[in-house]
Amino acid sequence: MGVRNVAGAVIGLLALTLAVAACGGDDDSATATSPPSSANGASSAQNACPVDGCAITIVNVTKQGKELALRWQANFKPDFSKNHIHVYWDIYTADQVSNDAAKRGVKQGEWVPTDAYPEYVTSGAVSTAKRGGSTKICVTAGDRDHNVIDSTIVNCRDVSGLL
Repeated sequence: MGVRNVAGAVIGLLALTLAVAACGGDDDSATATSPPSSANGASSAQNACPVDGCAITIVNVTKQGKELALRWQANFKPDFSKNHIHVYWDIYTADQVSNDAAKRGVKQGEWVPTDAYPEYVTSGAVSTAKRGGSTKICVTAGDRDHNVIDSTIVNCRDVSGLL
């Protein structure tokens, strides 16, 4: 009976360890943006990526002063300390807007990590003043370490009419 209880405890501990490892942590060097809203449709989604990957789609962009207000949909619940959204200008690739860019064989670019959902206003590294000659703004999913999860799952929007 004692061995069975120990085995059960070990299995439970392993399950808990796997569950925690599958979730994200946080990055103390970055600042979080507004938390996801419960009325945005993503609150019922899990933070983990679906089988086909974490995807974000920019559904609308409007001008907000000198910046851009983006509205998007995601198939996961963005959480800054876990899987979240990397916003960047297309002067960079998805591989470049990742903390592991060097391992991907590219020079690291500039991006803003956020869990703002479903809206975000450009600022910082993705301010319209920082776009260079770019007229396309892009999004992809990043993990708790700010590594891009899948650099083939990207959504970009031409915003040339708003600049």
